[in-house]
Amino acid sequence: MNIQSDTAVLRLANGSEYRGKAFGYRGNAEGEAVFSTAMVGYPESLTDPSYAGQILCVSYPLVGNYGVPAPGADAQGISLHFESERIWARALVIGDYTDEYSHWDAVESLDSWLNEQHIPAIWGVDTRALTQELRQQGSMLARIEPLTDGARADMQIVVHPDTENLIAQVSCRDIIRYSAIAQTGVKKTICVVDCGVKHNILRCFVQRGVDVIRVPWDYDFNTIAWDGLFVSNGPGNPAMADVTVQHLRQAMQGDKPIFGICMGNQLMARAAGAETYKLKYGHRSHNQPVRMIGTNRCYITSQNHGFAVDDRQLNSDWEPWFVNMNDGTNEGIRHKSKPFCSVQFHPEASSGPTDTGFLFDEFLQKVMNKR
Repeated sequence: MNIQSDTAVLRLANGSEYRGKAFGYRGNAEGEAVFSTAMVGYPESLTDPSYAGQILCVSYPLVGNYGVPAPGADAQGISLHFESERIWARALVIGDYTDEYSHWDAVESLDSWLNEQHIPAIWGVDTRALTQELRQQGSMLARIEPLTDGARADMQIVVHPDTENLIAQVSCRDIIRYSAIAQTGVKKTICVVDCGVKHNILRCFVQRGVDVIRVPWDYDFNTIAWDGLFVSNGPGNPAMADVTVQHLRQAMQGDKPIFGICMGNQLMARAAGAETYKLKYGHRSHNQPVRMIGTNRCYITSQNHGFAVDDRQLNSDWEPWFVNMNDGTNEGIRHKSKPFCSVQFHPEASSGPTDTGFLFDEFLQKVMNKR
């Protein structure tokens, strides 16, 4: 360990404390403490807009060993190694850290990167105990702060992430266009509703030969031309995006293909008459098993969300499509007669399993077949 570590503490809203060593940016951070069980992918997780407003605890005991890659982008502005242009998690909590990274693509340490982006972090924490507490008590508000001469600040967090419109914070501000990398013959355009879209989703589309129009979360996409509509992942409470739900209901009066992922699943479900609810501690891992309803086919998926769909409230035109095999929660819905569907997991997961990548192909096939 080469970095100079000051003592820091993670305080949970229930009074629990976890002491460790500060690294990254030396400062305070507050948000909702959540845990992820992924073994790899900390650059992708930290830059995933779905972690906005959250203090991320990585349960895997070793983090930092392969450093951080260069912040490059392709000719269209899609990040080469990250899921967005910046870190969105408010802080990072890990068990063990190494500053002596080793990877052919790395250009700096995790400590250096976090410091550049003003993201506080703490290592030396018993993340196993922390994860167990969050599983038992549920995700809760928390704060990370340096310890100065044993001083203790009051545990007062002004804003709960679930009451913030995090989708508005992470969405693009203007329309952005991306061109197909490989043409498929008939030129088609996908409109991506950006609720916090991961860059690998954009890559999955342009690599499959379609143009992309990326619009802000509250943009009325019914006023522009597109061949297929995609509703992206995003952070926080889906109830904050009622304007998007209203636009979706209008789009669903037609029959052009619509596909959603993660937050997109929740917003499409709300447009279809269902409610969403807060999970106790969310699904944040690379190994969530889901089953396609009506079959024995089970897939290993990557997930990152804190809310779920109550599919019992779907109107009669819709049906559940996938189910989580761990807890029975909804993992996708589909329309019974129109080409509308969505999933709660991430088929595009760049650092996780890609067992369900075929869903992009199925969606685009519907777009190609539509006249």
